[in-house]
Amino acid sequence: MARFEILDDQASSMGTTTHADILFDLGLMYATGRDCAVDLVAAHKWFNIAAIKGCERAGSMRAEVSASMNKADLAKALRQARDWMTVH
Repeated sequence: MARFEILDDQASSMGTTTHADILFDLGLMYATGRDCAVDLVAAHKWFNIAAIKGCERAGSMRAEVSASMNKADLAKALRQARDWMTVH
């Protein structure tokens, strides 16, 4: 469950950098367990999306998280990111 509401009308009007930073923060939240359980699949998903949206820091964090993941979880994270990008 995300702590930021990113599906509302305000998100679509935000600048790309701001939106990417919010997505990066979601990745950090799940990677560190800040206000939620640690979830590397969700962290990788949000870092991946943030990197696609232009956040430079997200790519290195995505690589760091992926080093701790097995192939099945990595595939799941990539699938979730692709599905999110398809809808949004």
